[in-house]
Amino acid sequence: MTVPPRRPGPPPLPDLGLGALAEALTAQPSVRIAGEGFSRAAVALVVNPDLDLLFIRRSERDGDPWSGHMALPGGRVDPADAGPQAAAERETWEEVGLPLSGAQLLGPLDEVASPVRRGHGRLVISPFVYALPSHPRLVTNHEVAQTYWFGLPRILTGEGRGTFDLRWQGRVIPMPVLRLDDAEIWGLTLGILDDLVRRLGLPPVSGR
Repeated sequence: MTVPPRRPGPPPLPDLGLGALAEALTAQPSVRIAGEGFSRAAVALVVNPDLDLLFIRRSERDGDPWSGHMALPGGRVDPADAGPQAAAERETWEEVGLPLSGAQLLGPLDEVASPVRRGHGRLVISPFVYALPSHPRLVTNHEVAQTYWFGLPRILTGEGRGTFDLRWQGRVIPMPVLRLDDAEIWGLTLGILDDLVRRLGLPPVSGR
């Protein structure tokens, strides 16, 4: 009797810790998107001492293209901001009441650009990773419907990976999605998260 070949298991998880995260972010320079003709925004990937990542569910609002979506704390860069990093820190304070002045900046991830939408310009987003010294108390504003903490080990094992059909401009596009508990993370937020996964030495797990 022929024994079927054994499928390879998932790659082993890297040694996790703030030192490993910081090293992963500094080992490869982040990709910046230069040029003009687009708006800029910034987000914060916030890691607590248990290596949980902070996500938010945006409130449902008319005119917001990301209404009700899962996201990272952040928003557009204002003219008064010193730059994208300052915008990420200001928006995190405004949205979830979390001051990042006492957090450790581990480093930036690759910038990402939103798709061009009719009547809207392209938006370039700068992500920054922060490590908290303790577990925070969050106070959300009107822009945030709910907050979530998802463990980095859950994300690295590929738990909840799948796809869904996105209907956009008359087309049906299969899109990767990460389903954890009652949350569905996809689009730009998942792309930013997968950059962190890649930097930790693991390829993003395909949907199944």
